[in-house]
Amino acid sequence: MPEPAGTRRAVRAAAAVGATTTIASAAGSLAAAAYFARRVLTPERDRPDDVQILDVRGERVLLSATAETVVPGRYGLWLDNGLGHVRLGGLTGSDVAEGTVEREVLGVDSGELVVGGARFNGYHYAGTPDVALGLPTEHVDIVGELGSMPAWVVPASGGRGSRWAVLVHGRGARREEVLRALPSLHEAGWTSLVPTYRNDEDVPAGPDGRYNLGLSEWRDIESAVEYAVESGADEVLVVGWSMGGAIALQFLDRSPLADLVSKVILDGPVIDWGDVLDHHARMHRVPKAVGALSRSMMGRRWGKRLVGVHESVDVAQTDWVRRADELRHPMLLIHSADDEFVPVGPSRLLAQHRPDIVSYEEWRVARHCKEWNTDPERWQQLVTDFAR
Repeated sequence: MPEPAGTRRAVRAAAAVGATTTIASAAGSLAAAAYFARRVLTPERDRPDDVQILDVRGERVLLSATAETVVPGRYGLWLDNGLGHVRLGGLTGSDVAEGTVEREVLGVDSGELVVGGARFNGYHYAGTPDVALGLPTEHVDIVGELGSMPAWVVPASGGRGSRWAVLVHGRGARREEVLRALPSLHEAGWTSLVPTYRNDEDVPAGPDGRYNLGLSEWRDIESAVEYAVESGADEVLVVGWSMGGAIALQFLDRSPLADLVSKVILDGPVIDWGDVLDHHARMHRVPKAVGALSRSMMGRRWGKRLVGVHESVDVAQTDWVRRADELRHPMLLIHSADDEFVPVGPSRLLAQHRPDIVSYEEWRVARHCKEWNTDPERWQQLVTDFAR
């Protein structure tokens, strides 16, 4: 029995609405995935204050309580949009009801410590190595594929020598992030080279102005190692924090100069960007399908324009748990179980897969790349012993 004409029209209309809804949903997912990918890959130039200085009490300061300020250890405060800096010591008091913590003030490096906004940081030290640590420092320029990039050279105690450490800071960080490691390496007899890389502030940007999660940045570190070799290095130690660890691993995989590397030290490293992106998608309540689409867009030629990258960012190439058998350099791997930004899981798995080359040291309490801050004596001893 044939359907009435009105029924056929209703079915066609319903089908059209369904198709339109599906298309709209797909377009929305694509836009959301592109937005998430761009957020991951775009350098953040605006760094707003994240803590309030409530009172200054001589050699103590009262701060608003945050997930960062309540953690024991030595830290820092950026003042005046990063122009000033204060070194903070341990907790001296807290008031849960008032939402405040009190900490020691170990020194005001620059600026004026007054009531108002500030930005909490794990660097502890700020400025150049000579100013911050009293270590002799040379300011050099390293010429790479994008142009000239500034770097610090901190000679070993007996001069530059033939053993050089190349220290790679993390995503969106400043070179001051690595200052904490310099005394240990200096003591162990290494000349330290602290380079910048593409998309750092005040250095040449990459062709797309976006991070490539180590997949292009490694070439800037290769240029730094070339500089070290031209300056007399015949043995190289690579040290990386967070995304600096991901950059270091790509350098070790892709550069012929990796044969000069005798040891690697990674602190809170990105061992698997896929795991990190999943973690941040969950944190920001991004649907799982959108997160997966985002990763696919980064690595596919069709997605480059939507994401805004010059080179495809193949996240699979950054999974060093899956690629564990390809690693060949002795490695000290330091990571905190309480790292809120780069989950510890892939570091644990890598250590389990490669106990022959990975010495794994796990922290508790410390947040992202702040292991030194909560236990500097342990951190320094481990690094000094391994570097020797």
